[in-house]
Amino acid sequence: MLHVNEGSFQKEVLDKDFVVVDFFAEWCGPCRMIGPFLESIESELGISIVKINIDESPNIAAKYEVMSIPTIMIFKNGEKIAENVGAASKARLTEWIKKHQ
Repeated sequence: MLHVNEGSFQKEVLDKDFVVVDFFAEWCGPCRMIGPFLESIESELGISIVKINIDESPNIAAKYEVMSIPTIMIFKNGEKIAENVGAASKARLTEWIKKHQ
């Protein structure tokens, strides 16, 4: 999974057809729990999942009103189309992402 920051957000998220964005922080236990799920889902579904550290990129987190982490958003053609807040099982995350593909 690619780590994206404020300098690469436009290129890696907004300029792409379909991207799943994981807003996280190093200190967040639930974020660390779902990280391996997302890595696996990325390869299984052949999609792009990027990570944004909210402590390193607070302006992006503020722009998209990330209030709790983990928050996962799906962007399609530069527009946010779905959001999931909180940890979830791999199966639930996979189905949620597939539903929005």
